[in-house]
Amino acid sequence: MIADVRSESLAGTNEALTADGDSQVLMHVVRRNVWRFARQRHTELAVPVNHFMLQRSGPPTTEIAKDTAATVLILPSADLGHQIKDRLVVGSAGSVEMRLLLAHVHLLDESAAQLSPAGLQAGHEALIALVKGVLNRQTDTDEPLLRPTLTRAAKLLADSRLADPDLSPAMLARELHVSVRTLHRAFASEEQTAAQYIRRRRLERARLDLLASAGRPNVTEIAAHWCFADASHFTRAFKSRYGQTPTEFARAQP
Repeated sequence: MIADVRSESLAGTNEALTADGDSQVLMHVVRRNVWRFARQRHTELAVPVNHFMLQRSGPPTTEIAKDTAATVLILPSADLGHQIKDRLVVGSAGSVEMRLLLAHVHLLDESAAQLSPAGLQAGHEALIALVKGVLNRQTDTDEPLLRPTLTRAAKLLADSRLADPDLSPAMLARELHVSVRTLHRAFASEEQTAAQYIRRRRLERARLDLLASAGRPNVTEIAAHWCFADASHFTRAFKSRYGQTPTEFARAQP
């Protein structure tokens, strides 16, 4: 289960046993404020925003959360419980393993209703593999089931760096701790390369800038901001995609 949990004021003990007495694995990824966890004979753990806590649900756990939001995953213990045992596993949501996991969670959340039973099973298996990657601090990104997740993580990272002149497939691969070859394989099913994705997104952002400056756009400044080599290079790329030069496009707007 994937849940969006928001707490105005929570204080209580969670044992979270299933009906047949088996335990589950819970992951809280904190998105706002601090979620606190404590177990008997264990020091209280304060899990702040952009961090996660992973636990097996059998041992009673006291939780305190005030004005807090988190993404919560509930997973079968059979696949993961032996690695967690009775620990409270805490870490940063910014690690490459967690970024891949969260990208996959978002992808599942968007597409679950359209997936076939086989697709849902594949998504489930990939999710378990990614949580294991978080536990092991390593992920097999050559696994075909994980390629859509790697692609999404690369796209999210690229979108956040579009104005960075150093943005490139090599930089994305380096930031995601994979090889450039692995990144290219992940994009193979997209019918575009990572470099083509970066150019398309930059052109889309430049187009929005042109809409805001209809009539007399400063093409040179827009080209420089979105990291095109020069105004001529930007004009050629823009006309190839949209069928008009930047100036013609801007002047055609009402």
